[in-house]
Amino acid sequence: MSKSPKEILQQYWGFSEFRGSQEKIISAILLKQDVLALLPTGGGKSVCFQVPALVKEGICIVISPLISLIQNQVDALKEKGIKAIALTGGIPFDEVNNLLDNCMFGGYKFLYLSPERLQQDIVQERIQKMNVNLIAIDEAHCISHWGHDFRPAYLECSKLRGILPDVPMIALTATATKQVTTDIIDDLKFIEPLVVKDSFCRENIAFKIFREEDKRYRVKLLCSKLIKSAIVYVRTRRLAQEVAQYLNANGSSATHFHGGISKQEKEKKLNQWLKNEIKVMVATNAFGMGIDKPDVELVVHYQIPDSIENYFQEAGRAGRDGNIAEAVLITNKTDEELVKKQFLSVLPDTAFLKLVYNKLNNYFQIAYGEGKDEKFQLNFNEFCSTYSLNPLLAYNTMQILDQNSVIALNESFSKKSTVQFVASKESLFDYFENNQNIVLAAQTILRTYGGIFDFDTKINVRMISKKAKTSETYIIKVLEQLKSDGLINYTAHHSDLDITFLVPREDDLTINVFAGKVKERHRIKEDNLDYMLAYITNNKLCRSRQLLKYFGEEAKDNCGICDICTDAGDSNETTLELISEEVFLMLKSDALTSRELIEKLTYKESDVLLVLRRLLEDEFIQINTKNQYELE
Repeated sequence: MSKSPKEILQQYWGFSEFRGSQEKIISAILLKQDVLALLPTGGGKSVCFQVPALVKEGICIVISPLISLIQNQVDALKEKGIKAIALTGGIPFDEVNNLLDNCMFGGYKFLYLSPERLQQDIVQERIQKMNVNLIAIDEAHCISHWGHDFRPAYLECSKLRGILPDVPMIALTATATKQVTTDIIDDLKFIEPLVVKDSFCRENIAFKIFREEDKRYRVKLLCSKLIKSAIVYVRTRRLAQEVAQYLNANGSSATHFHGGISKQEKEKKLNQWLKNEIKVMVATNAFGMGIDKPDVELVVHYQIPDSIENYFQEAGRAGRDGNIAEAVLITNKTDEELVKKQFLSVLPDTAFLKLVYNKLNNYFQIAYGEGKDEKFQLNFNEFCSTYSLNPLLAYNTMQILDQNSVIALNESFSKKSTVQFVASKESLFDYFENNQNIVLAAQTILRTYGGIFDFDTKINVRMISKKAKTSETYIIKVLEQLKSDGLINYTAHHSDLDITFLVPREDDLTINVFAGKVKERHRIKEDNLDYMLAYITNNKLCRSRQLLKYFGEEAKDNCGICDICTDAGDSNETTLELISEEVFLMLKSDALTSRELIEKLTYKESDVLLVLRRLLEDEFIQINTKNQYELE
């Protein structure tokens, strides 16, 4: 006799009761009803499909977007003694075949797939022969063109409905607007689904905005008060390394995490952070998805995210243990001016799409009405140079052409060559003395890229070759020699890429088919950024209420803990008097900056600044030439 959902929950998770709508969702699945679950980050989404899958005979197919997310969930299931398999990219055909055999005959309960893996015929054929009890689509917003993280491969998920028409399906996401919700239901061909939306309210998270010209100082100050652990989100790999180094140099234990580090390094850094051997993880935004660390007390966004959805999902990784936590976004006027340029100026319009598509066809001399299924190798940098195209705009255009099945690009298209000099400058000079033939090329690289001794640095081989007035082939040869002789770390991803034309050439007519959809996606990206900036600049309405309103939820009360709520009331005059007395005592001993006073005092920063302003106006204190406060 099979166990009940609560017995399964108790046995494997150690809980006696379900949270929120978990039980309602599980009951619907056991009745073979399709479900769309809109649950906040930390809302226990995985339990919603893992428990019913364990109740029923057979195997559950789980589609998930990130390899790290898949591996984390599979590892967690294995630790509980539950048999699970991860089928991601990079696994040889024979091994794929054996793993699929194990799913059919080995008593496995979960098969995790990336959406790209689902595209393979062998995978679809074998799934059809399995005893599948449930299909789970995690991060389901990726299926929608209007979702903040659209993945074309996710559209393949709908094929599972045709392969397994009688198997119930659950789609799960923490960030879905009404448009995205409608898309998920339509694209997955749901039949009278149960749509469940739990409150996105996170009562224990204090959402705060800090306006700070010196952002590193603010991060240092926040991290210096940590008891448990923190995540600091940045947008670039280099910044992740730089901020981690700065925090370590200023008394916080920190490390960095991004897509450019090896698998072994990632595992080491992640384990150090999970075990609290290191308190602060400075990471690019892919970090944290699927990682169950309940004691994160601080999440910092060092730069402005491109949407409320991304911000809320990442901020929601704080306070999963139910204790008070902070989600802080640090910004300044320069940030707000740059962010639109960074996110919106690289979106190609219809005219540019048509231009690039036309140039691609001309480059390969494809005649009108021809080209279908023809495959070519393209030197991307040379192509952009030939037609004077902005490389980033051209790159985004090719991605759009790929997403809309006009062309197919190989996976390595987005990878860049990276270099870091690991030899000392003295050793390098000695080496140049004995290898005069490479001095010009090496010096061109050194002069072009600052920080190349400190970080893995993305390089453009074509640009270097033009500056050095030599060939790309020669620059690559020099890089390989420097790597071989131990002077640099060098990861080579040359700009050649495989491109396959999927439709006959029809110039503008080809682009017109999806031009409206691209224009609408760009408009949504603009709207997303406008909402994000409106959230940052609105200093009247409680932060939590602003966020909930964006997701269609009205909160009755203010949170009472965000920066707006805590600054809303008049400061207590008794408290201000106490601060004044302590400031006088401190300044009797030594002149101090406002930062030093704020760090030494245990009062609210806004109250300390208010006291300093009053004391200055009343001429009890003054500011000296070192920008320190001292007694008059």
